[in-house]
Amino acid sequence: MKTLPFTGSGVAIITPFDGQKTNYDELGRLIEFNIDNGTDAVIICGTTGEASTMPDEEHLAAIEYTVKKVNGRIPVIAGTGSNDTRHAIELTKRAEELGADAILSVTPYYNKTSQHGLVAHFTAIANAVKIPIILYNVPSRTGMSFNIDTLKELAKAENIVAVKEASGNISYMAKVAAEVPELYIYSGNDDMIVPTLSLGGKGVISVLANVMPKETHEMCESFFNGDVEKARDMQLKLLTLINDLFIEVNPVPVKTALNMMGFNAGNLRMPLVEMTEEHKAKLAKSMAEAGIKLA
Repeated sequence: MKTLPFTGSGVAIITPFDGQKTNYDELGRLIEFNIDNGTDAVIICGTTGEASTMPDEEHLAAIEYTVKKVNGRIPVIAGTGSNDTRHAIELTKRAEELGADAILSVTPYYNKTSQHGLVAHFTAIANAVKIPIILYNVPSRTGMSFNIDTLKELAKAENIVAVKEASGNISYMAKVAAEVPELYIYSGNDDMIVPTLSLGGKGVISVLANVMPKETHEMCESFFNGDVEKARDMQLKLLTLINDLFIEVNPVPVKTALNMMGFNAGNLRMPLVEMTEEHKAKLAKSMAEAGIKLA
């Protein structure tokens, strides 16, 4: 069996900024907030962490800080994807050296590639390290997706162990589960946590967990403990908040939500900008209805 990076709720944690710098004190506070509330893994420097606007030095410093702060209490998964294979390999090797337990690697974006190119890209990354690799399928951001045959080929690599499935296509996800059982599946969409688990998924890489870590963990835990009805009810109860956390492009709403809760998520990096006042009011309403206390 392949190494399972984690089971349950993995938080796709934001990166708090103070102007042009990472606010490490607040990052530490957010990590502790998640660990205290049952989060099962931390995913640092992913999409929600605004890694695309972090230069390598800052990106790797955030991974190093997170590994040291977590100190083995839960797994740390580092986002190290790139549309430049050489760059992805360099980041992945450094993340392994810094002590990350696994890495998350997105399909190449903008320049994209063929399905044969995907095999070559991820095989080169896998050959460069020993730690587990979670493939990240998010066609809405990258403009491409894995064919089933491509996943079958990539699953032959011992350390390509899972896929974060964020296509939003439950039929496609079912085909992956049925035809590529060698790969574990994590939901990349908070509105599809329970559906993903019902297909054999092992958990979620979650935006919601930034603001409701306890509930996101409990949703997964309830399902795994056989209380499918409770998990389903939690999924449906939180659906409005989940949708409003994507009312503008991620991570704009979730950073806004954390600031509303009294955390210092700080600013966004352009081209991301502040939410409209109308959307802020809608988000605040759904947060209050979900039971989140606003500062």
